[in-house]
Amino acid sequence: MDPLDLGSWRSAAGGAVIVLTLIGVAVGRYPGVRMNRATIALVGAVALVALGVIAPEEAARAVDLQTLGLLFGMMVINANLRLAGFFRLAAARLALRAHSPRALLAGLVATSGVLSALFLNDTVVLALTPLVIEVTAAARLRPVPFLVGIAAAANVGSVATLVGNPQNMLIGVSSGIPFLTFSAALAPVALVGLGAVWAMIALVYRRDLAWREVPEAPAVKVRAFRPLLIKGSVAGALLLGALLAGVPPALAALGAASILLVTRRIKPERVFREIDWSLLVFFAGLFVVTGAVGSGGYGGRAYESLRPWLEGNLAGFAAAAAVLSNLVSNVPAVLLLRPMIGTLADPERSWLALAMATTLAGNLTLLGSVANLLVAELAAARRVRLGFVEYLKAGVPITLLTLAWGVAWLSLRG
Repeated sequence: MDPLDLGSWRSAAGGAVIVLTLIGVAVGRYPGVRMNRATIALVGAVALVALGVIAPEEAARAVDLQTLGLLFGMMVINANLRLAGFFRLAAARLALRAHSPRALLAGLVATSGVLSALFLNDTVVLALTPLVIEVTAAARLRPVPFLVGIAAAANVGSVATLVGNPQNMLIGVSSGIPFLTFSAALAPVALVGLGAVWAMIALVYRRDLAWREVPEAPAVKVRAFRPLLIKGSVAGALLLGALLAGVPPALAALGAASILLVTRRIKPERVFREIDWSLLVFFAGLFVVTGAVGSGGYGGRAYESLRPWLEGNLAGFAAAAAVLSNLVSNVPAVLLLRPMIGTLADPERSWLALAMATTLAGNLTLLGSVANLLVAELAAARRVRLGFVEYLKAGVPITLLTLAWGVAWLSLRG
């Protein structure tokens, strides 16, 4: 066989694998087979290595161990806090003090947003969704507006820090931007954005949130394991201090996680059951797939078509990042755009805009972020339906408002 024909065949097959993988990641599954985003990314990565599109050594180098370490460390910390009852306790304290539907919404939006800035937003909604359903049932309120509120707030709040969501972690490791610098730039976006979340949901669901007295103490059971709660809080404080002191994020997170893993009370197996291993596999597979985009020469034309948008004004950059994020999901969007950011005129502002746009774009649809899907799935398990069209009512205006504010703020910062 002509080597040129073999090379052309390999290139075409590799391109098809990359496209199919990104489509599968965006949709979350393939019809007729039991595959999720993690297995799709892993199978795509193995296929690209088997086809010779990316060499095994290149594939190994493409896997960013610092990002995986940061993600794993944060998962261990979150697992301990969740087992201690921290997230549920924090939300219940606020919920029990609400005396009206809008006050309850404000409390839940604030809790979801603040906790998501400090911990992984997916972990936060896992803890808050059952609580929201219990509280609204006790208060005889329709749960949907409050579920939309915690999902949207989790996405918006997570934009404030490098540890708020997986794409921010990836950007933090890739860009080298200090924790404090990142938060100084994007915390105002999150703060005003949370206000926009509350205002838009209050407007869209004004009938459901019309004023009436809410029982002061809904029947919500909260179990807290005090020793682990104290130790987890101390580890979290040490993590925050290390990040503010300029310690590399991966080392800071793994250090705090190591403190929690030295224990006489909690078996390691119980903590590891709380770890989202599929997310780590998903990241590892995507590192290889997006590495193949570069090594296989597939990214050239795509990058050149995107460059005018990325090098133009900030609004064009945010629009391109937001659209790509909704086409292929936010983490793949960051990985695909990562090679270009260093070549732009102002890389730091571009990294910040990428974090802002890919995170806030997750509120556009129910499929826009994992946090949204988790809320919908957990609610469905409790016979509460949060549908795709229902979510759009508030999701679209929230996304447009917060993106506009994010662009305006970063433009004002210069």
